[in-house]
Amino acid sequence: MKIQFTLNGKKTEAQIRPDTTLYELVRQLGCLSVKCGCETSNCGLCTVFFNGTPVLSCSMLAARADGGRVETLEGLQAEAEEIGAFVAGQGAEQCGFCNPGMIMNMIAMFRELPDPTDQEIREYLAGNLCRCSGYEGQMRAVKEFMKYKAQKEESGKEAKV
Repeated sequence: MKIQFTLNGKKTEAQIRPDTTLYELVRQLGCLSVKCGCETSNCGLCTVFFNGTPVLSCSMLAARADGGRVETLEGLQAEAEEIGAFVAGQGAEQCGFCNPGMIMNMIAMFRELPDPTDQEIREYLAGNLCRCSGYEGQMRAVKEFMKYKAQKEESGKEAKV
């Protein structure tokens, strides 16, 4: 079966089997940030954006992506690097295996909620399994990133005056 979709801004065509998952397909196409830690839709490591919404790519058949738009961390480098610096700065990247999925969900959270509450942050991070950190580092990273964004916006407003 042949499908066509946009992967990280690039028109892509792929020949797939009917049982190919989106996870398998994007890995085959070189998006190695997408990982699979459980194959049961429980860890969040395989998170990608499909038509702008975070989805677990290990649970989605690649055929469903036909005609759609898929974004992985490789296609979101500027946002990912900015947030990732705060994750690293808080020591929340210990082994680093969960970081791509975690950062994808952080990006989704900030797109939907510019100023999330602690409870909303916990809800967004809850779908990401991290065996190393205990999640406190990620929570600190999100809060520090929010402070940074607020300062950046404030200094931008002052420069325009």
